[in-house]
Amino acid sequence: MVIHTLALVAIALYLAAAGGLARPLLSASPPLNRLSLSVAAVAVMIHAAILLGMHRGALDLHFFAALSLVAFVVSTMTLLVNLSRPVAALGVIVFPLTALLLAVDSFLAPPTLPQPMDWQIKLHVTVALVAFGIFSIAAVLAILLAVQERALRHHQFGPWLRALPPLTLTETLLFRLITAGFLLLTLTLITGALFVQNLFGQHLVHKTVLSIIAWLVFGTLLCGRWRYGWRGRQAVNLTLAGMALLLLALFGTKAVLELILHRSI
Repeated sequence: MVIHTLALVAIALYLAAAGGLARPLLSASPPLNRLSLSVAAVAVMIHAAILLGMHRGALDLHFFAALSLVAFVVSTMTLLVNLSRPVAALGVIVFPLTALLLAVDSFLAPPTLPQPMDWQIKLHVTVALVAFGIFSIAAVLAILLAVQERALRHHQFGPWLRALPPLTLTETLLFRLITAGFLLLTLTLITGALFVQNLFGQHLVHKTVLSIIAWLVFGTLLCGRWRYGWRGRQAVNLTLAGMALLLLALFGTKAVLELILHRSI
């Protein structure tokens, strides 16, 4: 009962924060970024308490629990990004999605028990989650970049466009995030090779292959940026392609096994 109450509070705060951040995107209203981000920070802290309470302070990687955990990581990363590079539109997309995934895990998902893990696997999973969180924000930025470029090309200068950061700032932040995510994904693959014992027995072959392909996609994008100055549509397409591969790697096999075949990983 306490968990459900906390979940409702966190969901309301996430949605309130998203609404405050969306205000200047929809009209000429003054921004409420600082207040909205403070509200989102409270929501993130309550979300952390819910994860600890529902899953007994352990890493629960069952499908819906993992979705809620990833959403928590992405929301936390969104707050950190906004500390140095204010991009309010990130929260407009991320916070409602986090509220939805928290609601599903809290009210609709069946109860689960976390599986025991050695510290090496916990390290591997933690690095993977942070990498995924960074790439998730990069994917949202890539979408914003595409929308901005299209609007500028068609001379659509609405209030929402003026509320977004300059195109060059969005692009610079995008590649900084991709670089950080690429380094963490590299570390994820290395720790996986060192610590994971049985790829086939743990149904991790598809995850590993898809993660390696995603690593190659992001590596190609960074090389193209450094060597040929890739930007714009090339950057957007490769970022979204790499993110789609990571989504399949993290949740594709898990969804099939748990939701369709009713087998745990």
